[in-house]
Amino acid sequence: MSISSEISTQLDLSSFLSQFQDFLARDKALYIEGDQNRHFKIINELDAYEFKAPSKVKKLNSALAYLKKQGQLNLEDIFEFVKIVRYFRYLQKFDFDGSLGTWIHGIDIHLDFDEIDRYFDAKGEFKEDLDEDLYAMNLRLKQLKDQLSASMKRILFTKKLEMYLVDRQVHFFNGEECLLLRPGFNHYLKGNIVGRSSSGFFYVSPDSISNLKAQVNSVKQEKEAKLYTYAIAFSSSMYKMHGFLLFINKSFDIFDHYQARILFARSKNLHILKAQKTSEIILNEFKHPALSNAKSISLDFSKSVLMITGVNAGGKTMLLKAILSAAYLAKYLIPMPINPKNSVIGTFKNIEAIIDDPQNVKNDISTFAGRMLSFAKLFKEENMLLGVDEIELGTDSDEAAALFKAMLEALMKRGVKIVITTHHKRLASLMALNDEVALMAAMYDEKNRTPRYEFLQGIVGKSYAFETALRYGVPLSIVNEAKVVYGENHEKLNALIERSSELERSLQDKHKKLDKELEAIYEQKKELKDAKENIYNDLKQEKFILDEAYKKAIKEAKTAVKAKDEKELHRALNRANTELPKNKAPHTKVTTDHFFKVGDAVQYRKSRGIITSMKKKEATVEVEGMKLRVKLVELKPTQKELLKKKEHSIVTIDTQKRSGLKLDLHGLRGEEAVEKLDVFLSDALMAGWDEVLIYHGIGTGKLAYAVKEFLKVHPSVKKFSDAPAHMGGFGAKVVTL
Repeated sequence: MSISSEISTQLDLSSFLSQFQDFLARDKALYIEGDQNRHFKIINELDAYEFKAPSKVKKLNSALAYLKKQGQLNLEDIFEFVKIVRYFRYLQKFDFDGSLGTWIHGIDIHLDFDEIDRYFDAKGEFKEDLDEDLYAMNLRLKQLKDQLSASMKRILFTKKLEMYLVDRQVHFFNGEECLLLRPGFNHYLKGNIVGRSSSGFFYVSPDSISNLKAQVNSVKQEKEAKLYTYAIAFSSSMYKMHGFLLFINKSFDIFDHYQARILFARSKNLHILKAQKTSEIILNEFKHPALSNAKSISLDFSKSVLMITGVNAGGKTMLLKAILSAAYLAKYLIPMPINPKNSVIGTFKNIEAIIDDPQNVKNDISTFAGRMLSFAKLFKEENMLLGVDEIELGTDSDEAAALFKAMLEALMKRGVKIVITTHHKRLASLMALNDEVALMAAMYDEKNRTPRYEFLQGIVGKSYAFETALRYGVPLSIVNEAKVVYGENHEKLNALIERSSELERSLQDKHKKLDKELEAIYEQKKELKDAKENIYNDLKQEKFILDEAYKKAIKEAKTAVKAKDEKELHRALNRANTELPKNKAPHTKVTTDHFFKVGDAVQYRKSRGIITSMKKKEATVEVEGMKLRVKLVELKPTQKELLKKKEHSIVTIDTQKRSGLKLDLHGLRGEEAVEKLDVFLSDALMAGWDEVLIYHGIGTGKLAYAVKEFLKVHPSVKKFSDAPAHMGGFGAKVVTL
């Protein structure tokens, strides 16, 4: 869809959309073909990365058509394809995830394209140094140009010609090097006059350098011919990869849509909102892009019809345009100024606006007739969003109210969603009885006698025609006379409307105040939640550190137990002791002004107890039969009645150490040996041993076989092997648990 389309012009979006299209690498329709949900997902994924925009690229549809017919492209068009391929190579360097990564990294660059790519530099200039003939031609051209320059300088400093020289510069006229000479030069210089200056002097190309120029032109023609052969060769190669070029060209257009939306949104702090599968329009903090310093709009348009009434010049038309604009921009995934979290915009097949007065000299049609003509086209439409400004324009308000009520209800039955602005309360009162009709009024500042450019839902607004007339300079006497004609009953009706508006405004102000208080509570709740999470993470980290410390200490303790040398045993135990964490002061300082004494009931963390003794800043507290020594700052006063007396229980456990590091099975039968070995391994595991020694002897081999088979299937045995010679050799097994 072009930015110059009628609907974008009616909604005052043309300038905004033009700014958006400046971010596109090449002109194209606003709509992205394909699955809009997938497009929206990839746009969000891409928005997480910082990337550079593609350079401007020409449309290549004609070039692709030439290639399909085996036509020849010029080097400039060929480089346009090179730019596209190079940009996708740049994108493939990113570690994209999700659908974006699958798409970008799934693009295979045609291998034959590398040969074409290497002949162009970053600016698209052909790398002539790669070809020996072109390189030699460039050297020859440089030599000839140096000779031309030297010849021109010699002529400039010829004494006989000095009096005819206007200046001592080499001028370029019609692409030729010339001298600017006065009349009479032909007596001393033969040359071709290529032009005249405004002062009557002559631009002259000397004959003496014509031969050099001819040589330059000849080399240039050879060079063009050589470059032409490359264009033919490249075009022939690209014909064979026509399918790939079609694909990469289309893929570039799709990515161009994505990047333009993201970079445009970033540049103006906008948001992209996707149209949902609903007929609702809920806007939160939306601003029409055409307005600068506009008040944001928040409204709930969930019903079929929204009727906007109220003060003249109070922003009713702009509100209508804003609602339609939001739907239009969401339809095409164009960024907009809105709060996306609390906004919902439905999907509409068509968006139409009846805003302008159709009456003019050319079309020979009345205002009302033009409106009827516009409405007549709508009764075949479905799933449409329609905006009508000043719906009763051009005819008697009472007749129009009845007619438009019937037409609006007919459109509602066809699923058409309608936004209306009107000053006439007759239609509003008729439509207000319908549950699918929502009312909204533009607000007026009675104190300052100016529109507020704010809107309230659920009421019919007063037009303030008399106040508007006074504001724009109509004499007070005329306005007062009009009020008399208007009548007392109508004024009473307007007073009721205004009273309703005041009550609604008051209620809205209270809602805003409560919303702010609620927001503060939610913020405080969030802070408490974050603090709780931080404390939990700190405890988790401390637990991990303690676990690691105790693991190291246990490992050192096991080493100490295994040590045969007494000194080594003590050294290992000392190392284990150093691995244990030392008591640390609490991270959080707690201060208290309470004065404690012996016998006070106190709370320590989640437990309650009695202070039995005190020493400086510490106290001994008896808690459930246990005595704890804690700091006074960690205690809180409590009541003795809250303490629960518990009976003291003394529990003693008699443990018998049954497991050693060795087990001797000599003289036992297979079944007895296996049973004893099973008990021994269980005791060893409970004692914390990770390596034991089993003696079974050699003998007939039956006992050794039974031990070996049992160890194979035992779930806690990691590995086993024959013992070293000095520990029993083949008659023993070293078992790792």
